[in-house]
Amino acid sequence: MQPAAPLRSYVEHWHPEPSTAHDAMDPGPAAAASALLDLPGPAASAGDPLPPLWQWFHFLHWPAQHELGPDGHLRDARFLPPLPDRQRMFAGGRCDVAEPLRLGEPATRVSSLGAVTPKQGRTGELLFVTERHEFRQAGRLCLVEEQDIVYRSGSGGSQHPAEVDTRTVPDAEEPWRLRLQPDPTLLFRLSALTANAHRIHYDAPYCRGTEGYPDLVVHGPLLALLMLDVVRREAPDRRVASLSFRLRRPAFAGEHLLAGGTPSATGALLRTSTHREARHATADVTFA
Repeated sequence: MQPAAPLRSYVEHWHPEPSTAHDAMDPGPAAAASALLDLPGPAASAGDPLPPLWQWFHFLHWPAQHELGPDGHLRDARFLPPLPDRQRMFAGGRCDVAEPLRLGEPATRVSSLGAVTPKQGRTGELLFVTERHEFRQAGRLCLVEEQDIVYRSGSGGSQHPAEVDTRTVPDAEEPWRLRLQPDPTLLFRLSALTANAHRIHYDAPYCRGTEGYPDLVVHGPLLALLMLDVVRREAPDRRVASLSFRLRRPAFAGEHLLAGGTPSATGALLRTSTHREARHATADVTFA
């Protein structure tokens, strides 16, 4: 149900202050993420550069249980806009890497609010919020990440398949390819590694009965991580200087995912697909 007032009116006086967080950059999360992706060993150890976007496994926030809403998300937080009946979707982001974060060296993250833009979507009014994160080690600005989050007030009208096809395997013509068929166990482990309690990733009855999905939803960040891991595997000697990605359509547990990439002299174009959707996520990577 749409609110009586436009979304813009709820955020006219919303100006949250920046926040600062610290992380020891312990090698443990990278080792756990590597195991999640079935790598033969840790993608990075103490002293090594962290793969792009793997900062998502650090700077985690574990709120008290009573702070969570019925969907598993926080009821309130510094960068959550004060909308009624708020629904949240991760839409994409960008990252500029002056130098990679290194494991074993304490890091600081300063988070602030970027743009706040109301837009009219096909199923109602949306609010686009950009969060900016600056990561430093030993006083050096290592990388700047921006995340685009889309909010609506009330449920939307997105269409999803009635059931999940776990047999059909997608194909593509890209020279770089990486396949994954995420199951509930993998999604549960990823939720734990990222302190994500959103029920759409582990509670199938909730997905079907409350959110209208046919099964568990694959984390949007996993679609992005899969594309960047194609680059890490296929071009291990090239350092990523910048990247942007967009999350377009949800994928579901049991579906066969294919992350494909087309390299160039300066970077790569990437996408994650299933048999029913050619672009669940897309990314553009530039090499240093």
